[in-house]
This record gives sequence, C-alpha cells and structure tokens, in this order.
Amino acid sequence: MLTKPDFTPLSITMQNIATSIPATASLIGWWQDAGVDVFVDETPVPWLERAKPAAQTTSRPESLPARMLPPLPANLPELTAWLKSEPDIPEAGPAARRIAASGLVGAPLMIMIDMPDANDHQSGALVSGECATLFDNMLKAIGETRNSVYLAALSPGRPVTGRLSDAVLPRLAEIARHHIALCVPKRLWLLGSTVSRALLGVDDVASRGNLHDFNHGTVTIPTVASFAPRFLLESPAQKARVWADMQVLIKGM
Repeated sequence: MLTKPDFTPLSITMQNIATSIPATASLIGWWQDAGVDVFVDETPVPWLERAKPAAQTTSRPESLPARMLPPLPANLPELTAWLKSEPDIPEAGPAARRIAASGLVGAPLMIMIDMPDANDHQSGALVSGECATLFDNMLKAIGETRNSVYLAALSPGRPVTGRLSDAVLPRLAEIARHHIALCVPKRLWLLGSTVSRALLGVDDVASRGNLHDFNHGTVTIPTVASFAPRFLLESPAQKARVWADMQVLIKGM
C-alpha cells in the first residue's frame, strides 16, 4: 500500500537540520558560511558566488613624457669631449672605442662618415687601415689632405652589429647638425648611405651627383653625398661615380 506523500514545505532552515543531526553540523556549517540558509526558497539565490571586491582603478597617464635630454655643449671643444664620453649617445658604445673628430677646426670642407671602421679604435683615427690609402687619394684628388679638412662621424662609436639602426638616426642627426653648425664649413661632404639618410633624408644612391643645400637655421651649406670608402673597396666599379661627385664638390671651392 502506497503511503501518502508528505507535502511538508521544504523551506526548512539549515539551523534546524544542524541541531537535529549533530553529525552533519560541521558540513552544514560550511554551507552556512557559503551563504546558504534554506534548501529551497521561492527566490533564487546565487549562494556560491562570493561578493567580488570592486576593481581598483589607478589613474595613469596615457603616455609617459619623453625623458628630457640636457642641452648639447655650446662650443666645439666641449662637444668633441662630450662625444667621447657621453653615455647617452645611442649605439656609440664604450668611450674607449670611440673616435674623435680630427683635422683642421674651421676648415672650409667638412667630411662626415657614418661611423668608425672596424679597426679604427686601434689606430685612434677615422678611416684608417685598408681604407686609409683610398681615402687619402680621394682627398689628394680634390687638393686636400687630412690636415686641411675637418673629419667627423655621425656616431663616434661603432655598434657591434656594424650598422646603425634607423631608430637612433634622429638623435644622431640632431647631434650631427649641431656639430656642423659649430664648425660652419663652406662645403659638406657626406660619405655613406646612413649619414646621407640621416642628414638629407635620402641615401647616397638617390642623392649622388647633385649639390644639395644643407639647411641649419639661417645657414645653408652646399653638400655632396657619395659612397663611403669601405664600400668602394668592395665595389671598385663605383669609383667613377664618386669621382663625378667630387667634381661637383670642388666646383666653386
């Protein structure tokens, strides 16, 4: 015989069960701590969801301001010393391997290369080693020597990769422009694609054979861009093109 089902309301409190069944008190206590007070209720309760703390928001600027760089040295002796020792010149490397500018201060012709050659730190002079003879002959062809021109580098040091990255060119160009402004040459000769891109915005292939105007404030300096001596050693067929650039350079000097 089937017994009549008991329809006693199921909203029995957890406290009643905890007191009537002591053996389950510890288990029931866990549910109570979780927020459950009845087995069944008319209103759904998300009893397993703990109250989540409000997300803390901290105000931070959308973009951090660039680090302010100190002004460049105001005169040429201070600048040349700064180029040898300043740690914040990008990709210039240690001071012991940097090469200072050389030649005649105030020379009518200023020559700028991109960086020292691989072994220049051993001789302590720019464009030394196997490039030296070629470079000296180039100077002789236009009636100059190392003592009658001012020779400097876009970067006073050579990166371990042997190449200056595009990311550092704006800063190096800023320093080079200041360097040129302090020298105030009558002609500027840029040797190498990197220095041409940094100061003229085009590489030596696109700019060669033409006389460019290098503008620095109110000063305009006639400028020629050519291949670097180290490139000519690898591609001697380009010497004729450089000779044409040299004719443009000395025209009017």
